[in-house]
Amino acid sequence: MAEAAHAAGADWIGFVFANSRRRIDSAAAREISRKVPGIGKVGVFVNAPLAEVQEIAMQCKLDYIQLHGEENADYCSALHLPVIKAIKPGAFSAEEVNAFPAQWLLVDGFSAQQFGGTGIPFAWTEFQQIRQQITKPLLIAGGLHSDNVREAMRLLAPDGVDVSSGVEVNGTKNAASIHEFIGTVRRVEERYA
Repeated sequence: MAEAAHAAGADWIGFVFANSRRRIDSAAAREISRKVPGIGKVGVFVNAPLAEVQEIAMQCKLDYIQLHGEENADYCSALHLPVIKAIKPGAFSAEEVNAFPAQWLLVDGFSAQQFGGTGIPFAWTEFQQIRQQITKPLLIAGGLHSDNVREAMRLLAPDGVDVSSGVEVNGTKNAASIHEFIGTVRRVEERYA
């Protein structure tokens, strides 16, 4: 599906190295990475040892490290790699997230039972006020699909969106859904540009 995402115009593709049904091993990620030059590669991790993240990043030629666990500022700084840090809506002030040593922030749905993506939207309208105070580039995720991404983008004016379950059919990535989602996002970007 990496080729489908690339063909549809995605800016980045993600490889989940955390414990998840979407988990991929580094050898498979490296092979996919090699097959789709010209698109950004993001590795998704949760509370992984620093050396492991750095090694996988090097092997797979990752452009960004997306962190969904309890990784603190010191951990992010020690990576010496561009970081996308997932934050829980309402758990931090704008001042705290603006000062965090990450190149991007990712606001995602939250579940106390699991780390990482939940496939559930967070309260977009409740996040609007803090969104206006965030100065770092912001991605939004959590239950996005082609039918609701317009509204999420309208309310939060993110710098990008992150999707996974919203482009799946029966738990598997679907090329038509990927194409439809990216097409919708591009049309919204043109409208608000």
